[in-house]
Amino acid sequence: MAGSQLRLSSSLHESVREEILNRIGNGTYQPEALIPSTAMLGQEFGVSPITIKRALRDLQAAGILVSIAGKGTYVKKQTRILRKLDVAMRSVEGMTIQLISVTRDKISDPTMLTFGPPKGAMLCVRKVIFADGAPLMYDATYLSSDVEDEIVDEFGEQFVTNALKHHGISVVNTDLIIDAAPAVGAVEEVFGIPTGYPMLRRFYKFTTTDSMVTIFGVVQAPFDRLACTLSIPTSRK
Repeated sequence: MAGSQLRLSSSLHESVREEILNRIGNGTYQPEALIPSTAMLGQEFGVSPITIKRALRDLQAAGILVSIAGKGTYVKKQTRILRKLDVAMRSVEGMTIQLISVTRDKISDPTMLTFGPPKGAMLCVRKVIFADGAPLMYDATYLSSDVEDEIVDEFGEQFVTNALKHHGISVVNTDLIIDAAPAVGAVEEVFGIPTGYPMLRRFYKFTTTDSMVTIFGVVQAPFDRLACTLSIPTSRK
């Protein structure tokens, strides 16, 4: 072997991946630092470029490394925002909203279908929520086509409950489902992440004081950018 000795695991690319992770963990490769090229790593470990590329691809999908065309592969700086789980999705200081689109779509996600939404097309308001200038959450909100245009417009500019409150509508019940799934579609471009990157998803259903207004939606964030805390009171007998 031309350079460093690999500790062989189940396959060569997994051994390379483990060694790179070890170097990141012990500080050999610092956050935001450029790691050696594929050719250099291949020569050092005595393996083919294909093996190196496969190991790097795994680490990119896991959010450990990021590749920039024409520059190389860097160790990704791990910054995660910790915030209280806000089931009402109210505005938070320092956060801004950018409207992406308003379309008419059917709800097809199997997880959201457990809420029992209407089978027909609904208005879907998609927006990105930023914190400190960086995209933090991608929100897709579904509401009845009968909802006033003014409310729909405000959904693209405000948090859901704030827009409802402005029109005298309150949320009386909230249903939540929290899961994890690989990134697909628009979220890849919004967050600059590869296909399959792990996402934290929070599905919600808001039942309101207006029988004609029930809100369905999903908020997504890369698993390494957002963590939520939850306080549950313990009843005393």
